[in-house]
Amino acid sequence: MTAAPDIFISYSSDDRARAKLFADAFAAAGLSVWWDAGLRAGDAYDQKIEQALRAAKAVIVLWSPSSVASRWVRAEATLADRCKSLVPVTIAPCDKPIMFELTQTADLSHWQGDADDRVWQALLSDVQRSIGLERSAPANLPALATVASKSEPTRETLIAVLPFDNLSSDSEMDFFCDGVSEDIMGRIIRASKLQVVGRASSFQFRGPQKSKAAAALGASHVLDGSIRRAGNRVRITAQLTVAQTDRTIWADRFDRDLSDIFAVQDEISEAIAGALDIAFFPAATSKIDPVAYDLYLRGKQYEVSMEENLRSLKLMQAAVQIAPDFAEAWAMLSAQHLYILMHTPWQQRSAVRAQVESCVQKALAIDPDNPDAVWVQLWLLEPFSDFLAHERTMRRLEQIGQNSPDGLANLGYAYVCVGRVRDGSRMAQRAKALDPLNKFASSNAAIFLYMSGAYAAGLAALKAEVELQPDNHHCSAVLLLAHAHGFDWPAFDTMIDPARLARYPMREYDRTILWAQAFRAPDLRLQYVQAMIQQADQSGYIDALKVAECAELGFVEESFAMTDRCRFGPNGSPDDKLGLVAYRPGDLFYASFGQLRADPRFVKLCARLGLVEYWLATQKWPDCADTVPYDFRAECEKYRDHPKDVFLA
Repeated sequence: MTAAPDIFISYSSDDRARAKLFADAFAAAGLSVWWDAGLRAGDAYDQKIEQALRAAKAVIVLWSPSSVASRWVRAEATLADRCKSLVPVTIAPCDKPIMFELTQTADLSHWQGDADDRVWQALLSDVQRSIGLERSAPANLPALATVASKSEPTRETLIAVLPFDNLSSDSEMDFFCDGVSEDIMGRIIRASKLQVVGRASSFQFRGPQKSKAAAALGASHVLDGSIRRAGNRVRITAQLTVAQTDRTIWADRFDRDLSDIFAVQDEISEAIAGALDIAFFPAATSKIDPVAYDLYLRGKQYEVSMEENLRSLKLMQAAVQIAPDFAEAWAMLSAQHLYILMHTPWQQRSAVRAQVESCVQKALAIDPDNPDAVWVQLWLLEPFSDFLAHERTMRRLEQIGQNSPDGLANLGYAYVCVGRVRDGSRMAQRAKALDPLNKFASSNAAIFLYMSGAYAAGLAALKAEVELQPDNHHCSAVLLLAHAHGFDWPAFDTMIDPARLARYPMREYDRTILWAQAFRAPDLRLQYVQAMIQQADQSGYIDALKVAECAELGFVEESFAMTDRCRFGPNGSPDDKLGLVAYRPGDLFYASFGQLRADPRFVKLCARLGLVEYWLATQKWPDCADTVPYDFRAECEKYRDHPKDVFLA
């Protein structure tokens, strides 16, 4: 053998087809795999098998009735256990050899090679981490494969909360049923460490499709139910079943006044805890006026257009006026005001910002652990300068949002903004694992994967997302960059074909096409950079993306000269960038834009943004700290007391 393999797969010859699924999937993830059914012929323990087995960084043992009976697989598992490289996986129900019964084992008996399966993704993440290809998760975000205890279920425990059926004759009750299901989901997430499938995925399964939910989502348990409403009275039935056996482990019926709906949701959550023998923290209960609750459920969705957002905001305002102690409504109202804030010119934001802050404070005064209010708090912080304030809010969000797709998504981008792009990508992958059919989570995971430097896997993920969502201009923009950096100009030309752009416009990313065309044609680069410099000099301001783009075109000196003449942030002109990511420094750290970081002057630029202060205080260093061709930490020490740019809105 010329090189030690990353992975050795131990299996019974009867399971060769299943073993091939694992071998192909690990290889697709960029890992070297050793497996060969042909070497299993013969009576002697083959020397080549033993050599590969001892050299492998991880030994995947596929347990099944056939492999449990195989002396070869038992022997290989025993040797792997001695070498501390054993990674056992169940591929069919069986009684494992007694010496391995206490070893944590991933259950992939349902798996047929789906790369998006959350249990498979958790296994892959564990294997990558064990062989040194992936950093460990942050301290406050335990990995999906944590050791099980009575109060902390294993990673195989994943609950899909399905939308409760509406048994009333009124179709207006549909939103109410969805709202009750979603609130129960939120209580489970916040009150325990259970993994819960995200709403965007689980709520796609309704009516006859519900029977397919567990298999499609990789869920171990399914919570389903129905609601019948008559006036202010509701009857809720709910049941929790084990997906693999379809056995009901808990069921109950609740006849209550609508004002008691939160108490019923808490009772259902506690009943789930008892059925799974999981310790839940007490959930807050309160009586909410039925009219206010109706308004809240109608207006609680995150909207994608300003018009829809304003309609929802009016409903939420009416809800909190009727029920001023309704924490969830205040948190949602703060998010709706935040949407408006991010699309308001900077010099006109003070009044809207005051509304966001007021709603957040009211939500947290009632419920200090409301994750929606905390992630809104995170984006109320200035885009740069005081990243220690970001860190305090990030830690809080880590504590209360560790199993929330929304919480993970916001944490992911917050990590990117302080240079921890690989950590941000891991958060995005976890968000996708919790909500696999959520198009936003899926596209976000693909974007961050490529931007973290996992180019091959990221490119494949981006292509898949754009094929699935051709109108997703965020993914399309990053795929354009990927084609440009890979010099795949035929693929690039296909994406910018006028007929395609007419159908799927790039919107705010039109400038990405211009930059890529300049990158492609050296004679256009100077023209592109001169236009950026002229605009910066006229306005007196610059943003991180323009600096990174200029450097990537080969004009590093011009980039640093431009930053020396200009300040970071908006200048109050119509050219000011809007949106959640405006003037945040995440663009400086994308792996594919490395020219700026390769120069030691990059550290001075980061000091002006407040990043050096953050890195030195927290010792949470960016990805580039160990890859740049100079002593990054020593340079940071030089600029420990360098003045920071003040963010002027």
